[in-house]
Amino acid sequence: MSLTDIAPSVFETVESEVRSYCRAWPVVFERASGSRLYDEDGRPYLDFFAGAGSLNYGHNNPVLKRALLDYLADDGITHGLDMSTTAKRAFLETFRETVLEPRALPYKVMFPGPTGTNAVEAALKLARKVTGRKTVVSFTNAFHGMSLGSLAVTGNAAKRAGAGVPLPHATRMPFDQYLDGQTPDFLWFERLLDDPGSGLDHPAAVIVETVQGEGGVNVARAEWLRELADLCRRHDMLLIVDDVQMGCGRTGDFFSFEEAGITPDIVTLSKSISGYGLPMSLCLFRPELDLWGPGEHNGTFRGNNPAFVTATAALDAYWRDDALRQRTLGRADRVELALRDLCDDDRMGIAVRGRGLVWGLEFTDGERAEAVCRRAFETGLLLETSGPHGEVVKLLPPLTATDDELDEGLGILARSVRHAADRRDA
Repeated sequence: MSLTDIAPSVFETVESEVRSYCRAWPVVFERASGSRLYDEDGRPYLDFFAGAGSLNYGHNNPVLKRALLDYLADDGITHGLDMSTTAKRAFLETFRETVLEPRALPYKVMFPGPTGTNAVEAALKLARKVTGRKTVVSFTNAFHGMSLGSLAVTGNAAKRAGAGVPLPHATRMPFDQYLDGQTPDFLWFERLLDDPGSGLDHPAAVIVETVQGEGGVNVARAEWLRELADLCRRHDMLLIVDDVQMGCGRTGDFFSFEEAGITPDIVTLSKSISGYGLPMSLCLFRPELDLWGPGEHNGTFRGNNPAFVTATAALDAYWRDDALRQRTLGRADRVELALRDLCDDDRMGIAVRGRGLVWGLEFTDGERAEAVCRRAFETGLLLETSGPHGEVVKLLPPLTATDDELDEGLGILARSVRHAADRRDA
């Protein structure tokens, strides 16, 4: 039978053309466990994508799964809007005990809609409400979500173009090392703030990712973040850290900004906060910023109680001590060494950067990065590309992957890089 005789699948005939990841990984997945997914033919794939960072604790983590199954078996509340429930109470108490109090963080917790972009929209809305100002400053190559407010502070031209309408009240500034150190940090930003003729309206807030995952794994230095926090204080601007992808331990600490020693005014979390891949997000903010009226920012699915259950189980299992943090930081060194070995081969023409267990290999163009990911998939490893031209291969292994799985994935990646280089040179 020829390829032209194969009938199109229901995914092709019914599902929208907007689908994306399934084009890079053209198989039908059936089950998943730990660090692996399995297609319907039973073939395993090592997952260094981890649900775009939503599965820091792996697929169907047994501790989280047991808590969820027990809750559902007892007819626990599934949908509760913002009603008080036992599941929500347990999460709030555990989050306070394991995350907020040990870090002396004063935050109030808000449950917006259950996605990252919902949390960002809430943060932007709150900053404007508190300050009475409209402009928000973001950074080159930032990604904050696909709804209109989040797109306005996103840098990627293709994603912004999808809005179909103007995206106002946002101003871009260069991210750390965007100008390769040719200009002192924040020179341009502060000059605009100080000059009444600059045309920059006094911003309500600045929103930043400490590591720009979708933007190409661009890592902000701790000193750069500290200078940014100081700039915001001196100029009466709220500092928002978007920790949707880099929070929940991805960089080692629970929050990615901890290394810099700063306390943002507002923080957004989603992706791995539920621990199980269930939709959930948080908007955290200083108590004095809690100026919301009842129901002023709401959503039907902001009370995803099964997500509260798995989130509580994840915090209990992984954040009552320092073991996961230390393990992640130790593995960061292991990954960096392996990737730098690849970069030492001049024939590859690649650069490496990252923190914790998020790493990127930057190629000269998107075609080479895509070829590496394609070869990795063919040999059993899931990776994605990022960056403005798709030129960065991004690694997001589960934090709970074993040492053997980590070495296996790095080995497949190295062979895929060399294979792509051989094909290019042939």
